[in-house]
Amino acid sequence: MSQKTVDRSENVAYNRAKLWQIVMFAMNNTSTNIYLFAFMFVTYLSTGVLGLAAIFVSQLMGYIRIFDGFIDPAIGVLIDKTNTKFGKYRPILVLGNIITALSMIFMLNLNLVAEGLRLPLFVIVLIIHKIGYSLQQTITKAGQTALTNDPKQRPIFNMVDAVMTTTLMTGGQVVVAQFLIPKFGNFTPEFFNVLIYGTIIISAVLAVVAIIGIWEKDNERFFGLGEEKTQKTSMKDYWQVIKGNKPLQVLSLSAALIKFLAQLFGDSVVTVMLFGIVFGNYALSGQFSLMMIIPGVLVNILYSAIARKKGLRFSYVLALQMGLIGLLGFGFLLWTAKPGSLDLTSFNLFTICFTLAYILARYSSSAPSSLVLTMGADITDYETSVSGRYLSGMIGTIFSLTDSIASSFAPMVVGAVLATVGFAKEYPTAETAFSSELKMATIFLIAVIPFVAAITSLIMMRFYKLDDQEMARVQEKIHAMKAAKDIERVQDIAKNVPLSDMDYVDLSQYPVDEN
Repeated sequence: MSQKTVDRSENVAYNRAKLWQIVMFAMNNTSTNIYLFAFMFVTYLSTGVLGLAAIFVSQLMGYIRIFDGFIDPAIGVLIDKTNTKFGKYRPILVLGNIITALSMIFMLNLNLVAEGLRLPLFVIVLIIHKIGYSLQQTITKAGQTALTNDPKQRPIFNMVDAVMTTTLMTGGQVVVAQFLIPKFGNFTPEFFNVLIYGTIIISAVLAVVAIIGIWEKDNERFFGLGEEKTQKTSMKDYWQVIKGNKPLQVLSLSAALIKFLAQLFGDSVVTVMLFGIVFGNYALSGQFSLMMIIPGVLVNILYSAIARKKGLRFSYVLALQMGLIGLLGFGFLLWTAKPGSLDLTSFNLFTICFTLAYILARYSSSAPSSLVLTMGADITDYETSVSGRYLSGMIGTIFSLTDSIASSFAPMVVGAVLATVGFAKEYPTAETAFSSELKMATIFLIAVIPFVAAITSLIMMRFYKLDDQEMARVQEKIHAMKAAKDIERVQDIAKNVPLSDMDYVDLSQYPVDEN
């Protein structure tokens, strides 16, 4: 075509949210992430308090995450089929938070039952926990599609999430290392009592805040093309959607590798190995985490700001590229490290270089984990534009499926690597003596494997085409579909108008009444 491209930016009828709605709804991810943080210490609960073997627990944790991944699509279908007078998202958010809280209480009290019953009950509690966690966590991805579809607004969610998640993960480590461990001496039953009940209370408060944030938008008017024009989806259609949606396939696998990488960096055992054994002072982990709160937040805000200007895909790729550079430097510095190398009082040359490399390695390489929360909403919109279907739940849980399978390997890999250096029955603790074998295991777990995961993820992103220009076409096509007079016309546009043709469509001819 030789027509001139029409400027349509002011003609698209975007569904925009108020800033406070975005900020408050972002708390749902923090509400679930605090359970993720507490769960990183469950390995010590299961071995130190319940008396289960370390290598067995590490493998069990992996298998439970795989199970979690396979129940996620069913949860996605449940979300897509749910539409009550209380909305689609709020009831499931509440249900998920309650189930997750109860599972943690049950787990905390397993030491009160007979030893022969602890293992089977531990497995059952883990399964219940994963169901509850998945119910609430999936709402984070699915709900964003109804909250806003403005490409300038969606990355704001990532900014808020970056602040909250970084504060949670690093601040949580400060609380554990600087307050709870010194107070209780080690990972004792009293330690877990404070950790778990504190987690439950904070998560519940954040869940209430998120419910308020999504309240107005949890309405069928904001679901896809609206109740009357959205294509109905039967169970047999789900596989066709998964098979035909290439952006979903590529991004879910790429993001899963990033989550695996982030899991290794945040693993409690790896943290003990890095600070308690390689550097010889576990208390450094709390001090270092406190230092990392502001840099970690700033790095994530930077990539979210870039996403607002250049698009989510551009920012995602850039973060991976910078993360790879950081991981190379981080690995080299660990190679030269020894107990006493990291000095947070005098800030010697090693400490300065290590701090800079850590910021780049950890926070740049894991920044895509935050960005993908919003990119999943982009893929939901893409699917609506090509099929007329609104499948925010199912698409959100496909990410959880691949995420769970990949991240399930984190505890399995940690357990397997430690078994090769003589720690098959129990994990090393802060009191474990330094050895070259444990140092090499640490480097392998926190530098080599993350580098391989990041570069594989980067290569995969070559096949993800939903950049800022393509997403503009997606929203323009959805605009035209909303303006169609009936569902038959909607389907005609979905099937017969390629996204590339939207460059030559004057959207002013498609007025949409959003009220």
